[in-house]
Amino acid sequence: MQNTIRTALLAALLLAPLAHAGDLTLRVDKVQAGTGTIMVSLYDNAPSYFKRPVRVAQVPASPGATTVVIPDLAPGDYAITVYQDVNGNGQLERNPFGIPTEPFGFGNDAQGEMGPPSFDATKVNVPAAGRAATVTLR
Repeated sequence: MQNTIRTALLAALLLAPLAHAGDLTLRVDKVQAGTGTIMVSLYDNAPSYFKRPVRVAQVPASPGATTVVIPDLAPGDYAITVYQDVNGNGQLERNPFGIPTEPFGFGNDAQGEMGPPSFDATKVNVPAAGRAATVTLR
């Protein structure tokens, strides 16, 4: 019985560091006049970038700046994509050339050339203690 309790306590102590998760508090700047929703996607590796987000969040847009909190992220690197869904249809509107017509932004305020910026350019590190970051819409 005592060995079972000791084993359980030891396992809890060894696994405790693995259970830590931090919050990503994202400030989204240059939000248009309170219309629509701010949509955030996080990606934890380059092959899934723009294909399979590990987390998504959406909050009502507040003019000027909107804060989005994504709780309980495992420590690691996450690429951030954001857009303001002005018309509320759940997708980023684009012109016939594929250029977004709704406000958008990326982690580190990265900008792409002839397309979106790379995973590495948009990733931020979220430690177990959490992190605050800012994305400016354009």
